[in-house]
Amino acid sequence: MDNVQQKCYDLETVAREKGIRYFLISFIDLSGAQRAKLVPASAITDMQKNGAGFAGFAAAFDMSPADPDLLAIPDPTGLVQLPWKPEVGWLPADLKMHGEYVTQGPRNTLKRLIKRAADQGITVKTGVEAEFFLVTPDGAQVGDEHDSSVKPCYDASALMRRYDVIAELCDAMQSLGWEPYQNDHEDANGQFEMNWKYADALVTADRHVFFKFMARAIAEKHGLRATFMPKPFMHLTGSGCHAHISLWQGDTNVCHDPADKMELSAKGYNFVGGLIHNAKALCAILNPTVNSYKRINAPRTVSGATWSPNTVTYAGDNRTHMIRVPGGGRFEMRLPDGAANPYLLQAALLAAGLDGMEQGRDPGEPLDINMYLEGYKVKNAMRLPLNLLDALRALDESTVLRGMMGDGFVDPYLKIKTADWNAHCGNLSEWERQMTMDC
Repeated sequence: MDNVQQKCYDLETVAREKGIRYFLISFIDLSGAQRAKLVPASAITDMQKNGAGFAGFAAAFDMSPADPDLLAIPDPTGLVQLPWKPEVGWLPADLKMHGEYVTQGPRNTLKRLIKRAADQGITVKTGVEAEFFLVTPDGAQVGDEHDSSVKPCYDASALMRRYDVIAELCDAMQSLGWEPYQNDHEDANGQFEMNWKYADALVTADRHVFFKFMARAIAEKHGLRATFMPKPFMHLTGSGCHAHISLWQGDTNVCHDPADKMELSAKGYNFVGGLIHNAKALCAILNPTVNSYKRINAPRTVSGATWSPNTVTYAGDNRTHMIRVPGGGRFEMRLPDGAANPYLLQAALLAAGLDGMEQGRDPGEPLDINMYLEGYKVKNAMRLPLNLLDALRALDESTVLRGMMGDGFVDPYLKIKTADWNAHCGNLSEWERQMTMDC
């Protein structure tokens, strides 16, 4: 490594040059929560070499208090200087224990799948559509009392009333080189979406993690709360996290076939076939909360549509299906929601898609119909799980995702998420009281 490259990876030198006083060494646990330690720049050299120590049991991992330290090894290539507090540098980290990478670590899991794709000469590039609500600090209602239109999507006035928040977020992304290209008010009152350019799957995942962190911090600065909860209000459209996917060999998009009616190559169709074949099990990862199933199995909202799938189908440029193929050698997976762990979202898509390519899975013929109005005509379409428990059972039984992601990830993940389901079942809701008090 030459001196210039060495300098780029020497975080202590970077700190002096950029005026960084502290580093936030960060990872995402199996519940999707971001965990971190704030490390002074004077100590970063040791942390870069040996990692920051965490008690894995204290985060959402399948570990015990008897386990040794979980070491978060910062990845200097992912360094982000906080735009709203530039004296702090954020670092994504890979998790190790006993000198080995931790199998259940979400970022480690994604990197294993990226390597599997690379071994086949494939680079998977993705982009995400990060939808979120700006709500009051207590989360009880949308943060803009005037945002009450029945059809609020793309509402210019509602968007501009939140200009200070949205512009600060977009300016930050521009300063970081993410190439943001559009921001809008979404289909629900108080809901927004911000888009930045696609990239390699790991880069997109790191940026997605940081975007959620940044959105919450900047919203709080403006007296609001940003939530990526899939369905915070039953009568409003939920927050998805649609993922756009393409497959590359060098500078060539091998997903693209201009001669095909949907401009999709054989590899692209096989990848889509893998997503369809594994859809039920994917829900456990792409829709990871009890609340997630309020979104993908929702009744019509006040705007007239849920914009979320409930059936395992695909089509061309048609947003009523689980997978949309708009042309140009890419496809959109509309199943993930805002609660999805950014690393596991990408890892699950790669796992299912690589299975599709390796097994030559045929997605069948696309359905060029409005699934919201005519879905009843499709008699053999697979339905998505009705709740988190059904999704977890599908993942447990999935030989494909177990084989691709590893039992060392799947079993701990199921344990953590089953505990969530059991906690939900142990909670008495007000609806139950109202419906059964006088039975």
